[in-house]
Amino acid sequence: MKLFFMDYNNIFDRLDLLAKNIDGEISYDQITRTIYSTDASAFKEKPIAVIWPKNNEDIHKIIQFANKEKNGLIPRAAGTSLAGQVVGAGIVVDISRHFKQILEVNKEEMWVRVQPGVVLDELNIYLKRFGLFFGPETSTSNRCNLGGMVGNNACGSHSVIYGSTRDHLLELNVILSDGSNATFKAISKEEFKEKCNLQNFEGEIYRQMNDILSDKHNAEIIKKEYPNPKIPRRNTGYAIDLLLDNEIYDSTSDKKFNLCKLLAGSEGTLAITTEIKLGLVKAPSPHKLLVCVHLKERNDAFKANLVALKHHPTAVEMMDDRILELTKGNVKQRQNRFFLEGTPGSILIVEFVRDNEEDVNAAAEELIDDMKKSHFGYAYPIVKGKDITRVWNLRKAGLGVLSNMVGDAKPVSLIEDTAVAVEDMPEYMSDIEKMLEKYGKEVVYHAHIGTGELHIRPILNLKDPSDVELFRAIGQDTARIVKKYHGSMSGEHGDGRLRGEFIPIILGNHNYELIKRVKKIWDPNTLLNPNKIVDTPRMNTSLRYEPGKATAEIETIFDFSSVLGYSRAVEKCNGSGDCRKSSVIGGTMCPTFQATGDEHYCPRARANTIREYISVDPNNPWDHQEIYDMLDMCISCKGCKSECPSSVDICKLKAEFMQHWYDKHGIPLRTKLIAYISKIDAIGSVMPRVFNAFIKNKTFSSLLKKSIGFAKERSIPTLYKTTLKRWITSNLNKINPENPKSTVYLFVDEFTNYNDTEIGIKAIKLLTSLGYRVEVAKNADSARTFLSKGMLRKAKKIAVRNISLFTSLINDDVPLI
Repeated sequence: MKLFFMDYNNIFDRLDLLAKNIDGEISYDQITRTIYSTDASAFKEKPIAVIWPKNNEDIHKIIQFANKEKNGLIPRAAGTSLAGQVVGAGIVVDISRHFKQILEVNKEEMWVRVQPGVVLDELNIYLKRFGLFFGPETSTSNRCNLGGMVGNNACGSHSVIYGSTRDHLLELNVILSDGSNATFKAISKEEFKEKCNLQNFEGEIYRQMNDILSDKHNAEIIKKEYPNPKIPRRNTGYAIDLLLDNEIYDSTSDKKFNLCKLLAGSEGTLAITTEIKLGLVKAPSPHKLLVCVHLKERNDAFKANLVALKHHPTAVEMMDDRILELTKGNVKQRQNRFFLEGTPGSILIVEFVRDNEEDVNAAAEELIDDMKKSHFGYAYPIVKGKDITRVWNLRKAGLGVLSNMVGDAKPVSLIEDTAVAVEDMPEYMSDIEKMLEKYGKEVVYHAHIGTGELHIRPILNLKDPSDVELFRAIGQDTARIVKKYHGSMSGEHGDGRLRGEFIPIILGNHNYELIKRVKKIWDPNTLLNPNKIVDTPRMNTSLRYEPGKATAEIETIFDFSSVLGYSRAVEKCNGSGDCRKSSVIGGTMCPTFQATGDEHYCPRARANTIREYISVDPNNPWDHQEIYDMLDMCISCKGCKSECPSSVDICKLKAEFMQHWYDKHGIPLRTKLIAYISKIDAIGSVMPRVFNAFIKNKTFSSLLKKSIGFAKERSIPTLYKTTLKRWITSNLNKINPENPKSTVYLFVDEFTNYNDTEIGIKAIKLLTSLGYRVEVAKNADSARTFLSKGMLRKAKKIAVRNISLFTSLINDDVPLI
């Protein structure tokens, strides 16, 4: 079965030739094209191929190839874009695999040079030794790349004090659309003249940009129509307004001209970045705390925010009641709800950082007193120490947990990035809510209220053709409201293909023609990330789901009814990429991505693959080699279920698929050996020393592993000198207390019985020494091996047997351990 029908054979042949001439890798197989066809947005479009360049020379050759073939290039980092910036029909250039070096740190001058594939949190971990920090801290900081942050001009929760990436961008090394190199940084008037006199493509860029900016009529309309300069988050179109604020075009300014201001927020449409120089700040003081203001009504947050800002906080973030409710459905985030009291309509998370403990405590008390006097809030818990991270993790999970909403209607990214002046927010949000009421739509909002930006998400079903049309209508109406308040349609997530259509409403037609001209100046052949920001297609086309197409209803062995079926369980993955965090960041999710750094081996890729194939072939969802190959690399650790904010359980999805695959193709020997490992251990436990000697023997072990398809580096579990059940028979009656305080039952699983027996022995000794009587029953195995290998019917029989056994033994007074 083919997922595409275009004849790409000729281009594939030429890509094969290119692959021989670069050091990086190229792939155009169906799986690769599928997993790179989406990002964290609502869009989907298959690229021709994906290239992972290894060095600058590779990028030169890729640009030469693309110019010759007339194919667009789509620069991509972690792929967490919400406006479809890295979705398109061209060639994806993924810099996240190889461009990952931190090149230089200057502690005295407080700057760092990095390649664009460096992850933000990993950079800040590295900078700790120097007492330095990169300020803009996005909610995707554990996987977002610095190149993507420059492309979107990312901000983050602390933009109240740190501003945006643009504010810290000192210098960019780029490769231009003709394949030439250029470096952009702050330059003097004399240097600007020299640049304009260059007889190359860089010089042409400077000359033509000067033609636009030196035109007084252009300058007048730019200043009139661009968003209010008081708004710190403004990212609509290209930032030509900022290029007027310097000594060349304003005699009263002492600022230098710097085209980095334009490239920040340009979404890879003007140049491909190869190196970034960033200004740093001193690491934040350790004296910090959060005041979590609990508000009775959701909309109290807009005016309470103004009270909070009077006290000079380092961050003010908001979460509404709907998002707070959804966090209950995620294992990890339930633990992070520890500070919540009652059921607030919304909370304001107000952070204070001061030089000493006395000052930070005083700031908190002053804020609380002011809130009470202003009649805002009913609870004001103060959070300190390690618990601060837990609160911020709850806030950062906002995007992901929205996918926990059951059904096809979800809060969609559309107007989630609008920004206005903070004093305008009460009236602005009133207008937004009235507009949405007109359409009968609910709304969810959260995030950066302290800088005038809320992630506002109307709840729409983008499988429904009528809601798809509404998707665009709401966007148009929102743009008009944003314009009324002189705001920005995008604060940090960018225009991409989602908001590009609305730029003329925000900036006016004259300015829109100017930014189209900017694109033409830098990229005359429309090579770089085409159809983003300018000349975008209609924003409700090329969506992830085909409007009007029924969702596949698939019969399963597991119960997926809580999420309305297997298909919707897969669709919970919104592409936010939390599963891409590396081992440097920590956590469990996802071992295979952490080991390889390869998009193919993260849960997002697995979900994308399953979703694509079952949507194309809903009548035969279980017989696709491509899905089998993707899922076979999943080690069923359940890390995604607990750490993915959307609670996407790839392990469960895999087990279901594998059972049906085996029904048609049979169960491989290797799979059977793993599933029935307890039977092998039972035989070996008769003579455990002999068994261990054989499996530890290099020659025998190598032959055995080779014959059954195990990696030679993998060790086979050894057996303990006795089984736990034998030890219990000989010892339990001797150590059980005569007058126990209570009785507990111990579940003797197969691994504790044969392999980790000492743990079981220590557990029994601990329980009995604490005065508990330990009882055991003749339970069956745990069925974990059968579940992990997808043998669900066998696992179900074992589970039913154990439940039947323990039902009469376990109650509120006698627990099972």
